[in-house]
Amino acid sequence: MDRFRPESFLPLTPVAFEILLTLADGDRHGYSVMQEVGQRTGGAVTLHPGTLYRALARLLETALIEELEARPSEGDDERRRYYRLTARGRAVAEAEASRLADQVAAARARQLIKARP
Repeated sequence: MDRFRPESFLPLTPVAFEILLTLADGDRHGYSVMQEVGQRTGGAVTLHPGTLYRALARLLETALIEELEARPSEGDDERRRYYRLTARGRAVAEAEASRLADQVAAARARQLIKARP
């Protein structure tokens, strides 16, 4: 029996969560992950290459993501490494999103965040 519990990975670092969020939309190479995070956060989160690739290595070690062997197209740059969210990674990302939603709900209840219309 698999005793995998997504909660055992929580809390995620902000960088790890941003990467998992990005890969939830589909496979991407590292530079594309950096661009997407910057665009989605309006520049509030900037992933530098060293930070990104260390985080990717940790996510690979814990099997939350996997590196793809196949290239999406024949003309693609061979230096690019593509990553995919695993089922385990999706479960952990969902658990982290739920944890964060609970924290936001608690902050709203204490009037630290105004309710959105």
